[in-house]
Amino acid sequence: MSDYPLPYNSSELTGRVALVTGASSGLGARFAEVLAGQGAAVVLAARRLDRLEALAEKIRSNGGRALAVQMDATQADSLMAAVTKGEEAFGTIDILVNNAGMPDAQRAHKMSVELIDQVLGVNLRGPWILACEVARRLIAAGKPGRIVNISSVAHFRYDGGGAALYAVTKTAIARMTEALSVEWAHYGINVNAIAPGMFVSEMTDGMFERMGGNPAQHLPRKRVPVPEQMDSTLLYLVAPASECVTGATIRIDDGQSARVRM
Repeated sequence: MSDYPLPYNSSELTGRVALVTGASSGLGARFAEVLAGQGAAVVLAARRLDRLEALAEKIRSNGGRALAVQMDATQADSLMAAVTKGEEAFGTIDILVNNAGMPDAQRAHKMSVELIDQVLGVNLRGPWILACEVARRLIAAGKPGRIVNISSVAHFRYDGGGAALYAVTKTAIARMTEALSVEWAHYGINVNAIAPGMFVSEMTDGMFERMGGNPAQHLPRKRVPVPEQMDSTLLYLVAPASECVTGATIRIDDGQSARVRM
């Protein structure tokens, strides 16, 4: 007889502690609510503390546990402090969602050195430091864990348009995912990535404005997906059911990479 239930597909997270970066809006806010809804205590990290506090209160009013922590993704001390504060409140963080990111929205040759440093800091250096810090503490505690990095379909395809460095950082995130999954497999720490296409968010609101309107009519399924349609993938990657999955980058783009047939 198997020791596993049929099907082996629980998304119960009671007793788990999650840190979600970029949690003040968009995908990050949704990720945090979903994890809290499944029982995890959630540490909300981003720059805009007022938004984090409002989200934390919403989660608590629904019976969940949440802590708002102001964090600057470009500052190593701030990243470390977020982990420490979360650990002091709830215990060892065993789920990390590396969601914080920023677009560059400029042609590569027009970017200032300051902007280059900021994009690299938020999109790559910050996630690397956080992943290593969370893993270091898990290893010291002798606990397994799950790290989910947010890449992008720009990792697979870039057609120009002024986000070359963004695309490069998202490819780096995918490779980071693969490398760290090997590094920490022995310790039971799974490292995976989600590569979203265009989803409705605060970031895409600005992009739509620059494009002159919602691009849904130009997409294969005539729609721009919403964050809720990513819930199942996130839960799969942090729940027990995906215990053998590590080093994967899962593309969620609603068919946007397909060519539109006329």
